[in-house]
This record gives sequence, structure tokens and C-alpha cells, in this order.
Amino acid sequence: MAALNIPGFQEQLWGNGPSPGAFYNFPGNQNGPKTAEQISPAKRTLYPTTTGTSVLGVKFDGGVLMAADTLGSYGSLARFREVSRLTAVGNNTVVGGSGDYADFQYLKSVLEQKVIDDACLNDGHGYTPKSIYSWLTRVMYYRRTRFDPLWNQVVIGGVHNGESFLGCVDKIGIAFEAPTISTGFGAYLAQPILRDAFEKNPSMSLDQARQVITRCLQVLFYRDARSLNKFEVAVITKDGVDIEPVTSAVTNWEIAPMVK
Repeated sequence: MAALNIPGFQEQLWGNGPSPGAFYNFPGNQNGPKTAEQISPAKRTLYPTTTGTSVLGVKFDGGVLMAADTLGSYGSLARFREVSRLTAVGNNTVVGGSGDYADFQYLKSVLEQKVIDDACLNDGHGYTPKSIYSWLTRVMYYRRTRFDPLWNQVVIGGVHNGESFLGCVDKIGIAFEAPTISTGFGAYLAQPILRDAFEKNPSMSLDQARQVITRCLQVLFYRDARSLNKFEVAVITKDGVDIEPVTSAVTNWEIAPMVK
């Protein structure tokens, strides 16, 4: 017992570790004061969890046709099969979103509140497709500058004063208008089909536009592993917005054994 009182004995016995019965700050400072980052809750803002794939849009004579499938993919798992990715904003605009579904739900809720606030003002003015498009460019760019982007590509389609509008905004605020738009894998698989059809017939009818959109959705179902053969179609004309019930396309997998 007397050896325990020898100067330097405990240091030789325990090294730089804790003394018997004493507290010790282990490496990593787990027992010390915590930083704000350690105290704050875990965040998944930059890690999209449930995502949607392509949104398609094309102008036709008298309006805009938009479509998106109803699959919410949980990573590579086809988890949610009845997810709506098209939403009406007012009476003349439809917004569709691909990418993180939670971020799209956030945008949807903000847009719904803006429409309610505008109706409460009752000043005779309302949101047009171009104004919604312009607002979204600012929101997406603002979030990008905070390094906290909304992980979406958003398609805006509508009709105002007889003029059709179709535009797209991505997660870093890059925006453009075009007569045909496809996001996600559709930018590679569906956009060539839409462009070819529009260049050959810029004044296509609603039925012709629907046939082209349906063909694109079939191709995406065949080739895009995050796609589903259930989709919504939105028709926007001067008479208003009509988001049709979920439907599906006729597919043929007889060629599948031949694909290598």
C-alpha cells in the first residue's frame, strides 16, 4: 500500500490514462462541452430519400399537356406507388416535380398558401404561369446560395390570355422555356421523341399530344428502372386545369428475352 504513495508511481502504472476512481476525457472529447453541430438534430436535407423520376411537358394547339408517373422510389425500392407529382396552382397553372418528394411537398404547400393569400387580397390580380415560374427561379437559386438546395427539377405549364407557357427550373436555379420539356431520365429518352413530334407538327392537337406523351411514358417504363406504368396527365387550356385520374399504358414485354 505504501508503494501507492511513491511519487510518479501512478503515472508509471497507468501511463496517461485515468487514475483509479477518477473521471477521464477520452479521445474525441465525448464527455467535454458539445458544439452546436453536435447538439443539433441529424439532417438529411442533402440526401434525397424518396424520389420521383421524369416529368414531361409539351405544348399543343390551345394549351399544354403534362405527365408524370406515380412512383416514389425509396432508393432503388419501388416503395410508394400512388404518389402525385403534379399539382394545380390556381386555375391556369400546373407544377410538376421530379427529385426529392419531400422538397416538392414543401414547394407545393408554399404555393398553395400563396394562392390563398392572393385570394384573400381580392385585388383583381392573380398568379400567372410566368409569375409562378419567375418566383420558383428565385426560390431555387436562393436555396442554392445557402448550400441547402431544394433537390428538384420543376416543370411549370399553363395558359394565360390565350398564350401557352412551358418552363423548367432546376435545383440550382437554372431556368429555361421550351415547347417540349423532360426532366430526369426523360431528358435523354423522351425528349428526342417529343422534339421530333413537335418539329414535325408544331400545331398538334390534344389527342396527338396525348399519343406522343403516352409513347414517351411507355419508353421510360421500359428503360428507366425508377419508372412505373401508372401515371397522371394534366391538361391545361384557357378553360382551366384538368388533372386526369391515374391511368396506365399498354406494354409488351415479349422482346425482353432478346435484350442482352
